[in-house]
Amino acid sequence: MENQYKKIAVKIGSNVLTRKDGTLDITRMSALVDQVAELHKQGVEIILISSGAVASGRSEIKPSKKLDSVNQRQLFSAVGQAKLINRYYELFREHKIAVGQVLTTKENFSTRRHYLNQRNCMMVMLENGVIPIVNENDTISVTELMFTDNDELSGMIASMMDMEALIILSNIDGIYNGKPGSPGVEIIREVAKGKDLSDFIQTEKSGFGRGGMLTKTTIARKVADEGISVIIANGKRDNILVDLLKSPQKTLCTRFIADNQNVSSVKKWIAHSDGFAKGEIHLSEDAVKALTGKKAKSLLAVGIVNVVGDFEKDDIVRIFDIKERQIGVGRVAFSSLEIEKMKGLHGCKPVVHYDYLYLD
Repeated sequence: MENQYKKIAVKIGSNVLTRKDGTLDITRMSALVDQVAELHKQGVEIILISSGAVASGRSEIKPSKKLDSVNQRQLFSAVGQAKLINRYYELFREHKIAVGQVLTTKENFSTRRHYLNQRNCMMVMLENGVIPIVNENDTISVTELMFTDNDELSGMIASMMDMEALIILSNIDGIYNGKPGSPGVEIIREVAKGKDLSDFIQTEKSGFGRGGMLTKTTIARKVADEGISVIIANGKRDNILVDLLKSPQKTLCTRFIADNQNVSSVKKWIAHSDGFAKGEIHLSEDAVKALTGKKAKSLLAVGIVNVVGDFEKDDIVRIFDIKERQIGVGRVAFSSLEIEKMKGLHGCKPVVHYDYLYLD
């Protein structure tokens, strides 16, 4: 049977790769590599976003003194990442497949130049049959510079690389329509655009990872809105990746249905740039109606009622309505000082051109 997707990003969570005691589950890792190798040999382009470095390092080294959470994370990830990528290298080498390590930080997505440079690096790898294995560089990523978790990173990678699907492997089968294990509760198989999941999402974080189901669904919605299918499935199930691509309708998972709109590369970058915003632009009610109407519009100075922050031309800003609700993000064509002078005026050039505007 033909694989449903030809280009996929696969995020493997910490809880998939670690045992209960926090050590690396080599058996599970090997099984996943076998599946990736099988799909790779069938012509599927695959990017792996793999957690597990911190957990891997935790089982390898015992600190000589008590460390704070940042130092501990840096130490464990430095040791653990080397162990993790080496294990991947050896496992894929058995299949005669080359892999390459890509360590990134949130800052690498903050400018268009860095974004494209990173994209080009992975495109060259894929073109040469190399599987990129991506992880956050936890040794230098701390506090505000960190991704929420690898779910957020995987969404940004899938979007950046124009993948057809993002598969998020966790230690559960998907999103339940109630408390798992309760009578009548089952997996939500499909999530269409606009479906409210707030009653079903648990806010607890997963055991060894930083993320939880709330982050997964937030990322899944954003990525699906960009035309990429998102699947949340259980990475501990045998043959899960092959089953998802061969017979997706029969495989237990939650699938976020991709929007059929065509989103440009620039808009995809803008969509995930919220965390790099340098300021805010607040709009009148009429301006919001004009922007969110059926016809595509640029953001004009006449509709601006307030400018917050100190930012320069080409910086990312958040865009708010009159009730302080965020409605989108965009890249500005003028500095905050220039926009302050322009606000409310007719006849000015667009403050945020439609091509650099992403509405939530």
